[in-house]
Amino acid sequence: MTFTPLLDLINGISRDLILPPANLFLVIFIGLAIWRRWPRAGRIVAGTGLAALTFLSTNGGAHLFIAPLERETTPLRAPERAGAQAIVVLAAGRLQRAPEYGGRDVPDYVALARVRYAAHLQRITRLPVLVSGGGSSSNSDHGEPGYTYAQAMADALREDFGVPVRWIEGRSNNTAENAGYSAALLRKDGVKRILLVTDAMHMVRARAVFQRAGLEVVDAPTVFFSNQKVPLQAWVPSPEGMRRSWYAIYELIGNAWYELRAHAG
Repeated sequence: MTFTPLLDLINGISRDLILPPANLFLVIFIGLAIWRRWPRAGRIVAGTGLAALTFLSTNGGAHLFIAPLERETTPLRAPERAGAQAIVVLAAGRLQRAPEYGGRDVPDYVALARVRYAAHLQRITRLPVLVSGGGSSSNSDHGEPGYTYAQAMADALREDFGVPVRWIEGRSNNTAENAGYSAALLRKDGVKRILLVTDAMHMVRARAVFQRAGLEVVDAPTVFFSNQKVPLQAWVPSPEGMRRSWYAIYELIGNAWYELRAHAG
């Protein structure tokens, strides 16, 4: 008997509760709960939660958290001269049982941006590609119950972009495992230096763990937000503003956690 699905559920709920917007709704709820007994404190707590929720729901507010992350990397110039031996692209999310693809799992729009950029780099460099990401589902369209994120990305690269995939790493469940399992595969073929493809916000954490796994890393980031203009309408709350804030704060917490683990280990 395996408890992995239950642990994944608990981890997911815990993660969501410490990130916006769930944590801010919790703050607002606490403020409303104490309002009758302590009106002043209740107003301050609920008002603070509402103000933070509004601020983080704007692209302008999200920019303040995104910019420090994206300043730690730069777009890759002249990838053919980077001296890399392989391209490694990291998984993000997926759409399960996409009806327009006959019920197959396919990369979501975050993963697809990484896949597209990896295909672009492969056409320029002709380097072999490794895709990394576990998280198997119950999709059995390919005759196997465990259809991983990596397999979904590999299929997209081959079928939609005409790009061959040499390695499929489908055991990892987080960025640290992406690095460890991918490095083990690459070492077997003598690969030491890679182009690492992931979102610009994720690059700091990804680069660090791949370097600790013994690989030389050349940043190949995609999906930049901080170089975009911040017009007046960027301060209007929107779902995209909250999504960007959630992602940036998640990465900032992840960076701190990985640094703590690295120093403790």
